[in-house]
Amino acid sequence: MGLFSKDIKTMNDLFIHQLQDIYYAEKQLVKAHVQRLEEVFRMHGAEVKAVDCPAIDGIIEEADEVAGEVADKAVLDAALINAAQAAEHYEITRYGSLIAWARQLGRNDCASILQQTLDEEKKTDAKLTSLAEGKVNLRAAS
Repeated sequence: MGLFSKDIKTMNDLFIHQLQDIYYAEKQLVKAHVQRLEEVFRMHGAEVKAVDCPAIDGIIEEADEVAGEVADKAVLDAALINAAQAAEHYEITRYGSLIAWARQLGRNDCASILQQTLDEEKKTDAKLTSLAEGKVNLRAAS
């Protein structure tokens, strides 16, 4: 069988299929980060629990507001990359601190797991920068 199932006959079918595909992919990526965090909780003997994060809520709210105010698609692309980088930078800051603190607490095992995610966040940020500086910002400025 090919890449797509034979159930895809129309553009709408293709759209739904790809939407389902990226939904699955995003859930898998998020799941990998969450599983690492859950592993660190367990290794450290702490309850797996989330607390509200006003900083990330603010970043998301600001992104939604800006996206709703931008009419030009090229400018919107630049704004969305900026919002994504704001979230990435927040995560980079938090993971960096957690790694330093884990090492200070003698938990190099925890630090090494957190480092995997930090490395991924930095790569994502670098890709976003490259995309913005390579094409998106130029299009938005013209």
